Amino acid sequence: MLLAIGAVVLGLFVLVWSADKFVEGASATARYFGMPPILIGMIIVGFGTSAPEMVVSLLAALEGSPGIAIGNAYGSNIVNIALILGVTALISPILVHSSILKKELPVLLAITLLSFALLIDLTLSRIDAFILIIVFILLISWSIYQGIKDKNNTEQSTLDNISNGSMSLKAAIFWLMLGLTLLIVSSRFLVWGAVEIAHHFKISDMIIGLTIVAVGTSLPELASSVIAAKKGEHDIALGNILGSNLFNTLAVVGIAGLVKPFSIDAEVLSRDMAVMLALTASLFIFCYGFKNRQGQITRLEGGILLASYIAYTAWLIFSVIK
Repeated sequence: MLLAIGAVVLGLFVLVWSADKFVEGASATARYFGMPPILIGMIIVGFGTSAPEMVVSLLAALEGSPGIAIGNAYGSNIVNIALILGVTALISPILVHSSILKKELPVLLAITLLSFALLIDLTLSRIDAFILIIVFILLISWSIYQGIKDKNNTEQSTLDNISNGSMSLKAAIFWLMLGLTLLIVSSRFLVWGAVEIAHHFKISDMIIGLTIVAVGTSLPELASSVIAAKKGEHDIALGNILGSNLFNTLAVVGIAGLVKPFSIDAEVLSRDMAVMLALTASLFIFCYGFKNRQGQITRLEGGILLASYIAYTAWLIFSVIK
C-alpha cells in the first residue's frame, strides 16, 4: 500500500512538470512549422495525452477486463469535459478563437452518437471496432487537411505570442518529446498506484475504470489544459480535450475491440454514455458564440461542468453502495 501511495505522489509531481514542458514544446513547434495551435492541440497534444488510455484499455482487453477497458475510455471523456474543462475554466476562462474548432465540435457530437448506436446491442464486435478505426483514420486525415488549408487564417497571429518564441527548433522538439514521454510514464505510475489502492478496498473493475483509472489517465489532459490556458493558449487547451475525446471514443475503444471483442453492461448506455452525450452537447452550446458574442467557457459554465462531474461521481458511489 505504501508503494502504491508513493507511486501516486511521484507520478503527480513528474506529471505537472512534464506537462509544462510539453505545452511549451508544442507551442514552439507549431510556430516553426506554421501549424495552427488548434491542430497541435488536437493531433499532437490530444494523441500524446491519450496514450495512457490506449495502453490501459488495450491491456485490460487482453487480460479480460472489459469493464476497465470501456470504463477507462468513456470515463476519461466525462472527466475531460466535466472535471478538466470545468477546473480549467474556473482558473482561466477559455475563449474559443478557432474556426476549425467550430467544425470539430459537431463531429465530436456525431461520433458520440455513432458510438452509442454501435453499442446499442451491448456488444463491441470486431466489425464495430473496425468502423471506429476507419472513422478515426478519416477524421485525422480531414483534420490535418483543414489545418494546413487554414493555416494562414487569423488565428495564425497567435503563434507570434508564444511565450518561448526564442526557443530553437531543436530545443522545441526535445522538450516536446521529453514532456510527452514523461507524461505517459508518470500517468502510468499514477494509474498503477490508484488501481492497487482501489483493489485493496475491493472496488469493481467498471467503477475503477470510470473513476480512478479514468481520472488517472486524464491527468495529462488536466495538467496540459490548465497550463496552456494560463499561458493564453486557449486553442491548445480546448483542442487538447477535443482531440483526446475523439481519440478515446474512436481509437481507444476501437483498438480494444479489435484485439478482443467484449460485451458491456446495460448501465453503460443508460448511465455513462448518456452522461457523456449530455456533456458533449453542453460543450457544443458553451463553445459557440451567439448574437455576436464570442464563444467561451466562462467561470460560471466551468462551475456547472465541475458540479456535473461531482454529481456523476456521487451517482457512481451510490450505485456501489446499494
